Amino acid sequence: MALTSGAWLPRVHLGAPAPGGLALPSAHPSLTSMYAPRGVWLGENLLVVADTGNHRVLLWRQRPRLDGTPADVVLGQPDPYSEGPAAGGRGPRRGLHLPTGVLVTGDGRLVVADAWHHRLLVWDEVPTAHGTAPDLVLGQPDPTSTSARPCGPTSLNWPFGVALVGGRFYVADTGNRRVLGWSGGVPTSPDTPPDLVLGQPDPFARADNRGGGPGPGSFRWPHAIAGTGTRLFVADAGNHRVLGWTPPARGDTDADLVLGQPDTTTCAESPYDAGRPDRLRFPYGADCDGALLAVADTANNRVLLWDAASADCGAPASAVLGQPTFADTGENRWTAVGADTLCWPYGLSARGGHLAIADSGNNRVVLWERQP
Repeated sequence: MALTSGAWLPRVHLGAPAPGGLALPSAHPSLTSMYAPRGVWLGENLLVVADTGNHRVLLWRQRPRLDGTPADVVLGQPDPYSEGPAAGGRGPRRGLHLPTGVLVTGDGRLVVADAWHHRLLVWDEVPTAHGTAPDLVLGQPDPTSTSARPCGPTSLNWPFGVALVGGRFYVADTGNRRVLGWSGGVPTSPDTPPDLVLGQPDPFARADNRGGGPGPGSFRWPHAIAGTGTRLFVADAGNHRVLGWTPPARGDTDADLVLGQPDTTTCAESPYDAGRPDRLRFPYGADCDGALLAVADTANNRVLLWDAASADCGAPASAVLGQPTFADTGENRWTAVGADTLCWPYGLSARGGHLAIADSGNNRVVLWERQP
């Protein structure tokens, strides 16, 4: 079936509702409120949201079916009503600082990109109690270290995205302008080096676009990773594009696909209010469920959809969500917050006819459903 925007409908709104105007986040967080969420992961039943502005992660043990369904578990804070970096100043052992990417592995491990603490946190099981401490810290030497370290094989600098693609675990190490990969899945030790460094010539290099102009093997701000067993996609937000490798890269190789730009050496930012189906402006999010590639075209306030298997270099998107046409790019369509409008969407999670969108500027997560 062709991908059309009319085939997708927003079904559930979590966080702020759609009252006709922007809803400011509450000064006192709760199990039903959010502040600028930037990451989301949708499972068969489980839903995980990085409630970024409140420096916490929210968990729903069953996929919400009703607007405003309260979360079951809060991580990064001692209770559902606290906020602030490092658990409101209580310390980083159980606290977070602007979390972004979230992921649950096939064996039930929870991974959170604790971006401004320059680390990943791993829980061996999805927690059932508020404020549960992680079992493993990656990117830092211990659970209390939070400063950026010199670039190296096991250090991280503003890691924003995490993904599992074809059994390999990937991290968008955004501040180091690279993507790291572990073929054995999520590491079980902080000392395990990646066996893939993509976007840089070695594990110690971190220059924008390798110190030159954009190319098929360089990044400016890699922010999200998605793909299938046959294709890997990286949302390179700072270069306003998505790069693709067919098959997924196993070494530092050039991409053979670009979306959002006419070629792999162009990184032009499209003019505001001049939307096109083949252009992107700060794409911060991407996900793929095998058939569908969804990209958060963040600064154009929309989500674009492609067929993941057949998208060619420079191909236009097949459908747009959040805007009435490809030409429209305004925040909430320059009118009001509606059930199907978007304002600076960030993280995405696609799963078999369902799409969760972290609608950051509207302080909410919206669960969309594809119609038969």
